[in-house]
Amino acid sequence: MALLLSRKDVASVLTMEDCLKAVETAFGELAAGNAVMPQRAVIPVPAHQGLFLGMPAYIGGDMNALGLKLVTVYPQNPAQHQLPTTLGTLMLCDPATGKVAAIMDAGFLTAMRTGAASGVACKYLAREDAKRGVIFGAGVQAQKQLIAVQAVRPLEKVWVVDIIPEARDRFAGAMAEQLGIPVEPTEEVEAAVREADIVITASSSPEPIFDGRWLSPGTHICNIGSHSPKARELDTTTVKRAKFVADLKEANLAEAGDILIPIEEGAVTEAHIYASLGEIVLGRKPGRENPEEITVFKSCGLAIQDMSTAAAVYRAAREKGIGVDVDL
Repeated sequence: MALLLSRKDVASVLTMEDCLKAVETAFGELAAGNAVMPQRAVIPVPAHQGLFLGMPAYIGGDMNALGLKLVTVYPQNPAQHQLPTTLGTLMLCDPATGKVAAIMDAGFLTAMRTGAASGVACKYLAREDAKRGVIFGAGVQAQKQLIAVQAVRPLEKVWVVDIIPEARDRFAGAMAEQLGIPVEPTEEVEAAVREADIVITASSSPEPIFDGRWLSPGTHICNIGSHSPKARELDTTTVKRAKFVADLKEANLAEAGDILIPIEEGAVTEAHIYASLGEIVLGRKPGRENPEEITVFKSCGLAIQDMSTAAAVYRAAREKGIGVDVDL
């Protein structure tokens, strides 16, 4: 029997604490060579301005997780169909037999594991005394980013920037109540970036959203919004000034306009990617080395994040008797 888990089921058992642990372990297993993760397959659907992505992975070791996530990205969904931009479904299999163990909604899971990756990166790259943050974007993903970052670097104040004032203001109010800290909407972007110790970019912009000259020494940037070779949230100045860490170097060089465009311009080379995050998790390369350096974590999103998180969800759901068993 396969366990069927709805979005509500997944949300009821998946905490950010558990997600952070699972994702950090997965990055380490990937860097150690204990994971198999083909580059994700991407099918454009130009008639509807959409993308269809297939993301398989196997993680060995104690985690022992195998599966496939199907995810779609349709930017017109909110306005035209009252649906989220990103939708996903995940199939988790028993590595010993290949049999389907669970089918679960992956929308909430994707937001959580993406936030968790930034949280893990902040653990190694953000200054320990980071107190102020600015976040670009006010959607579901921005919420999880802020929750994950707050879990590893407790911030005292956050500014939020978004092109839709109503969304920005709602986000600020909701997150201030949830986190118990001041979260203030702002249109003073330059001032917020100059004051921030951590900058989170979770927008849908295909073009740079702030000037890299505004960054103060010691700033860490979580760069997660852009996910195609021709789109970027960071300008070339930011990339040149920063120690640049990828979730996975090969994925960044295949998909991340934030690094690919500066390479195409001749401003940097592939060698500018200092490390993949798993190398830092394992201690093969140091993370932050001094309080003055600017660091960037570029997240494309990896299937190991999905499978590690899904395995944690499955275990918790079985323990708590949540979900519906179906005979496929």
